Amino acid sequence: MLRGDGIGPELIESATCILNAIDSNSSVKFSLVYLEAGDGALLKFNKALPESTLSAIRKSDACLKGPVGESAADVILVIRRLFDLYANIRPLRAYPNTNSLHDDIDLVVVRENTEDLYLGWEFWSDETVISLRRTSKKAIERISQYAFKLAGLRNKQRKVSLVHKANVLKESDGLFKRICSEVALLNRDIQYEEMYVDACAMNLIRNPQDFDVIVTSNLFGDIISDEAAQVVGGLGMGPAGNIGNDFGVFEPVHGAAFDIQGKNVSNPTSILLSTKMMLQWLGTKHNDKQAILEGDRIEEAIVRMLAENKKTKDLGGTLTTKEFTRSVVSYLYM
Repeated sequence: MLRGDGIGPELIESATCILNAIDSNSSVKFSLVYLEAGDGALLKFNKALPESTLSAIRKSDACLKGPVGESAADVILVIRRLFDLYANIRPLRAYPNTNSLHDDIDLVVVRENTEDLYLGWEFWSDETVISLRRTSKKAIERISQYAFKLAGLRNKQRKVSLVHKANVLKESDGLFKRICSEVALLNRDIQYEEMYVDACAMNLIRNPQDFDVIVTSNLFGDIISDEAAQVVGGLGMGPAGNIGNDFGVFEPVHGAAFDIQGKNVSNPTSILLSTKMMLQWLGTKHNDKQAILEGDRIEEAIVRMLAENKKTKDLGGTLTTKEFTRSVVSYLYM
């Protein structure tokens, strides 16, 4: 459990309440280890991601991370690379009474998580900054395969939409387009379409219900997933998983929100849905059906609450962070 900065500790506390309730009422048990990373750790240890934190993460089965402040890149980007968490998965769906643009939105953004401009390869040449982008066949193949597998498991529209800009980035996005289309030929039971990133941005506003699984590069995925979160009610509704072959880090998609730190008004839905993702990933990895069921319970509790218009202030409700959390706990085993 990485506490993070700003509202991070409050959200980790909320997730802890849920995990403790599950631990007390089911066969799924947890050993929770709280670690420091981010701006606070930088001040305390002179390093945003201390070696002691990394060592503890390596010994864990999964990591649940609170949002981090200005040192975010020195935490999550490093973790993604060290553990080869190549898939950033952001499911987004319309929940009751959340100002979602449509009632039938249910999509997932599958974002390549290890390459692109986020490697931070930048240097000065005279008065010009040069930024380098890496795009490899290996990275494209595995993120494309992940997207098609997910589309088949979701059993929704069974459709994958590749989002790119190959008309301008002819080599890098051209490679993405070519490799992904080759993967599509091996998955003919899944619908496949290609879309320029600007057209995707427009269609997420115009027809978000038409999307199922969106697969794209690191930079485009970062932007598109935040837009999609706003379409379903805001960043407070958006969970995320950073997933590799052997490890997963789960986190809310929003930032540390220092302006509301300590005010007990943050919406914990994003980290609670991230907790659900973590349980389902752990359940799948370890063939633990009960863990998957407990993950489902979290989302079902939140849906019932929202259907009864019990929500936090950012969604027009009156509940504080702690009140919302206590309500979720009470709905878990009703």
